[in-house]
Amino acid sequence: MNAGAFYLALGNKNFSSKLLSALRKEIKQKQEREKFIWTINYLRRKKYIEYKEIGGKTRITLTEEGKRKALIYNLESIVLPTFPMWDGKWRMIAFDIPEQLRRGRDALRHKLIDLGCVQLQKSLWVWPYECKDEIDFIAESFQIGKYVHYIVADSVTSEKYLLYKFGIHR
Repeated sequence: MNAGAFYLALGNKNFSSKLLSALRKEIKQKQEREKFIWTINYLRRKKYIEYKEIGGKTRITLTEEGKRKALIYNLESIVLPTFPMWDGKWRMIAFDIPEQLRRGRDALRHKLIDLGCVQLQKSLWVWPYECKDEIDFIAESFQIGKYVHYIVADSVTSEKYLLYKFGIHR
């Protein structure tokens, strides 16, 4: 294409629009590719990932430090589920954690507060919706899983208080 034909094509509204659209798409793809490469290099410098040769292919895997960071990130972003309708059952989280695991016990207690659970006794907390998987994950993350118990109850003597605290109307 000579220069005159190129300028004539640029003057064509359809051609200009398609050319600009294609250029934007190419620039965006290049930026995304560069961002991805930068992120991979950052994670590698921090020793969160490593490259491994497996079957003639390069694989990116999490290091132990990377797994720890991912676990912390998942733990910080976890939320307990809520549902539009309450099924009338109370989920109780009970624990009796030895003193030598105090840090895990305190971390669990703070996490339950952050999640909005209601404390009935020092080591007894309540949530109105199914949350066993989340509680198991949290307890295992703090390495206190065998000391944490999940109970589903049909009724509780302090039910009026709990209904009020959770804003549940029967």
